Amino acid sequence: MIENRVFCCFAFYATALVLKMFMIAILTGQLRLRRKAFMNPEDAIRHGSLEYVREDPDVERTRRCHRNDMENIYPFLFLGAVYSLLEPNPSVAKLHFLVFFLARMFYTAAYLLAFKAPMRSRSYTIAQVPCFSMGLQILYAMAPYL
Repeated sequence: MIENRVFCCFAFYATALVLKMFMIAILTGQLRLRRKAFMNPEDAIRHGSLEYVREDPDVERTRRCHRNDMENIYPFLFLGAVYSLLEPNPSVAKLHFLVFFLARMFYTAAYLLAFKAPMRSRSYTIAQVPCFSMGLQILYAMAPYL
């Protein structure tokens, strides 16, 4: 079994976030089907008519949410994996991972359910704090090897 407890914790939260991203992708596809709002003519024709090549506000909202996940979760995956290799304090590392995870989950809810501003931007900012912290710690740890 994996000996690095910090990496195991990271792997748990990283996997949960990737599964969340898959769920948003599935939701986007389901909304496309229900709203008959397709990006490609061949998909629209398959479902009835070229008139279904169109945008839908709810489909676009889920697409933007998914895109934002990609812009934020992918960097977390890199930073968290490298950070885990630095043998950080397990409690501090777990806090970094948990804060990012909870903030991203709240961000998704705020985006999809259109919570009142500035709820979404606050959760975005909160999620950035552990990422910047991990990034700075990685740079500090790697600087002597340059």
